[in-house]
Amino acid sequence: MPTLAERTLTCGANLRDAVCDFRVWAPSRERVTLRLQHDGQWLELQMTPEGEGYHALTTSARAGDRYFYVVDGKAVLDPVSRLLPEGVHGPTQIVDPAAYQWSDIRWNGLDFDHAIIYELHTGTFSRRGDFEGIIERMHYLRSMLGVTAIEIMPVVAVPRDEKGRVRNWGYDGVSPYSVEAAYGGPDGLKRLVEAAHASGIAVILDVVYNHLGNEGNYLGMFGPYFTDRHQTPWGNAIDFSNPEVRRYFIENALFWVREYRVDGLRLDAVQTIFDNNDPHILRDIAAAVHAYGDEAGRKIWVIAETDENDRRIVRPRSDGGYGLDAMWSDDFHHAVHTVLTGEDKGYYQDFGRVEQIARALKEGYVFQGEEFKFWGKPRGTPATDIPLPKNVICIQNHDQVGNRAKGDRLCQLTGWAKRRAAAALLLLAPHTPLLFMGEEFDNAPPFQFFTSYGDPALKEAVRNGRRREFADFLWDEVPDPEDYGTFLRSQLGWDDVTAESEMLNWYQELIALRKKFVQDADRTCRAEAAGDTLTMLVPREQPLVRVDVNFRGPELPDPGPGFRAVMRAADEGCAVAVHAAV
Repeated sequence: MPTLAERTLTCGANLRDAVCDFRVWAPSRERVTLRLQHDGQWLELQMTPEGEGYHALTTSARAGDRYFYVVDGKAVLDPVSRLLPEGVHGPTQIVDPAAYQWSDIRWNGLDFDHAIIYELHTGTFSRRGDFEGIIERMHYLRSMLGVTAIEIMPVVAVPRDEKGRVRNWGYDGVSPYSVEAAYGGPDGLKRLVEAAHASGIAVILDVVYNHLGNEGNYLGMFGPYFTDRHQTPWGNAIDFSNPEVRRYFIENALFWVREYRVDGLRLDAVQTIFDNNDPHILRDIAAAVHAYGDEAGRKIWVIAETDENDRRIVRPRSDGGYGLDAMWSDDFHHAVHTVLTGEDKGYYQDFGRVEQIARALKEGYVFQGEEFKFWGKPRGTPATDIPLPKNVICIQNHDQVGNRAKGDRLCQLTGWAKRRAAAALLLLAPHTPLLFMGEEFDNAPPFQFFTSYGDPALKEAVRNGRRREFADFLWDEVPDPEDYGTFLRSQLGWDDVTAESEMLNWYQELIALRKKFVQDADRTCRAEAAGDTLTMLVPREQPLVRVDVNFRGPELPDPGPGFRAVMRAADEGCAVAVHAAV
């Protein structure tokens, strides 16, 4: 039996010698036709039913050939497409995954305790808007800033506008195995992963297993991938009660870590993944990825995004949990953001107190079963038994910035001392820190919500949806997601970034302190709130680092003997001091 490292995909176009094996799961169809472009001609070839809903065909084909599957007279993309050079409505292109020549880099992954994550969006991280634009900044990320992992927002193929331009956060993807051609396609992603590893940086890929986008979503034509038994914000849920649907997504997770050698997966909004099976699909995905990592001798992470503070996600499988390596913990962000800005609309209404920051630092979550007014019901589970590094925390991320009406960042919302205080808590806490691209600069541009649909009705629906979305926050003047200028305004302007940036220097010093005092220490925390003042000590016993913050003025408590001053920032509205043990 082949090992996990040796297995090919169950479906898709798999090259073998001078032929190609085409296979698709289409239980809803009696007939499936392969429309193949080969040697300059389009061929119509009837596929053979294999039973259990599969249809297959082996024929002469080579890398670069393009094809459709024809179902009900409509030519559509392969559900397991590696490359869609003409977009989500065009043909699939055959890719030979073995053709890429990986260099001999000895890289087996990174200890998660050493993770300092930098989240980025390929299209807006650079003016180039592709994988090469990220590669060009690899030296900056590792040697200047000091992060140890990049988390790339989804890179799958997305719809294009009427001019063929691509601009999308990536969560509207409809082809989970594809790599967006405009970003550089499969080889471009492999070059990026290779360059990151050569620089000592791990690569986390954002994947979406809770829904598919609307435009170009042809999965339902092939089989029962979706169910109306559960609803998500995007429509019918993915039906994980179906064994073949489970296989499709578990294989997808293995596909990214095996074929592209990424070091981790971040699973989007897992609270909208519904599964009544035992084991849960999240447990199966994590188990499969970890088994592959063990077999390949690599450290591979599975991280969940969730807003439910559900400890099952990261509890060990042996204790009835799902066994993921970490989960996003929004409570830290919400507590810090509301104290800094005073905002209290929408889900921010449940936050705003300094003692909530302290609880998030000490225990991971603020809400551990208490009533959450915004939901009108309790939220969260007890978290004191969850190791703090299993909580990924941030002060900005793509959601919390981009889902504001204007995409404004902390540098547009707060003073410089408050931003420095937030960064100190983030980077010196025992949790796993995540930075969002550009937050380390004094004048980063906004990060706004942008799309590039080709369907006029869908364009208008998205515009109207954005306006409705901000009703709870009372924000107006929402930028048009379909305007190309919205995308361009969100791109980082590296010409304006210099080594003399005061905020960048602050981040560099904090990251250096983290590596010296926090990452290899006992990952516990003591945090105490007294009015508008917060004190954080790491570790809890025999602390090596002390951070004091006054969120309302310049005065700070005396740290007492045993500490030396390392960093300080203050203005009339806030003060922060970092001390290290002597």
